[in-house]
Amino acid sequence: MDIRVGQGYDVHSLAEGLRLVLGGVEIPHTKGCVAHSDGDVAIHAICDALLGAVALGDIGKLFPDSSAEFKGIDSRILLQRVCEAVRAKGYEISNVDCTIAMQQPKLRPHIDTMRERLAETMGIESERVSVKATTTEHLGFEGREEGVSAYAVVLVMK
Repeated sequence: MDIRVGQGYDVHSLAEGLRLVLGGVEIPHTKGCVAHSDGDVAIHAICDALLGAVALGDIGKLFPDSSAEFKGIDSRILLQRVCEAVRAKGYEISNVDCTIAMQQPKLRPHIDTMRERLAETMGIESERVSVKATTTEHLGFEGREEGVSAYAVVLVMK
């Protein structure tokens, strides 16, 4: 059995009047992510973790922000494509663990929906997907509400 671990990280700045999409779920908030796509840092971190686990590069290599094809794209489409690439190399996703860091809004009410949406998108059971949220106690760019970051770790097996 070939077992591999991948880790991913993503960050986007926040601006007034934009949509905030995290883990495939639109979150009501006055600010959203400044990005070429929908700016879903959770999905982007998961994509990078999956790609890293099977040595396929990173999300920018597969979906460059210089391409009009990906302008405003739903990040769930990117995640589906990444999962297809992982499976094409003969791997299955064992589990995903993602942490989102932002001060506001509180994400706890949306976590279960994120887990379900991510699991559905990846074609795995929701019990294999963990999403956690944390504030940074008003420290750093997340704490000042200037941006949001996400970290992800995945385990894949062949």
